[in-house]
Amino acid sequence: MFQSGAQLSGGTVHKLPDDFRKAILSVPKAKALWQDITPLARNEWICWVTSGAKAETRGIRITKGISKMRAGMRRPCCWAGCAHR
Repeated sequence: MFQSGAQLSGGTVHKLPDDFRKAILSVPKAKALWQDITPLARNEWICWVTSGAKAETRGIRITKGISKMRAGMRRPCCWAGCAHR
């Protein structure tokens, strides 16, 4: 469930990192989608973003993730999924 202000809910296992939170909050369509998806779907996005080994990969995934959410994609595509659930 959405929380007011700069608070956004995390996933079922993963907490929403600050850099990803700020990116989501900066794009109204991404924020609206984030509020609408399930905790399991949020978990998938968070794990996908944070599972990259390099900081560069994480930055690329945040940018791509926001673009995909802006387009209405509810889960990361072409990814095996979170192994932590």
